[in-house]
Amino acid sequence: MTSPQTSADIQLIQRILPHRYPFLLVDKVVDIDGTTSARGLKNVTMNEPHFQGHFPGMPIMPGVTIIEAMAQTAAVMVGVTLEMADKEMKVYFMAIDKAKFRRKVIPGDVLEMNVSTLRGKPGGKVWRFGGVASVEGEMAAECEFTAMMDLG
Repeated sequence: MTSPQTSADIQLIQRILPHRYPFLLVDKVVDIDGTTSARGLKNVTMNEPHFQGHFPGMPIMPGVTIIEAMAQTAAVMVGVTLEMADKEMKVYFMAIDKAKFRRKVIPGDVLEMNVSTLRGKPGGKVWRFGGVASVEGEMAAECEFTAMMDLG
């Protein structure tokens, strides 16, 4: 019997998510605990296109992309656990609630996204997650979000 996978590198992430540059916002997912929780990592770099206009001379990662990074982390967690690599899984936002932003995320930061499942189960289409994004242990953003998982 094989042990459950507890991490996903960029190659596996790309086999699960349909996103590609410039909208692939998670570099690695670690500490995957089934469909319960996971931690994603994003290396924030100056060459990302949103920094050209958000804001010139003072680059700040947009809050919506931080939320998207949390959602992608949650999708990878579910995709790894349900063995969805190469199966064209699609995930669609249904709701974003209780979003709060606490600190700027800038180039050079490593954004850590901790997500947990609040509602959802294998075979179910609608899932609800809680997420907290942080940099060096300091909360950058938090929210709850609901997504529909189209598992192909």
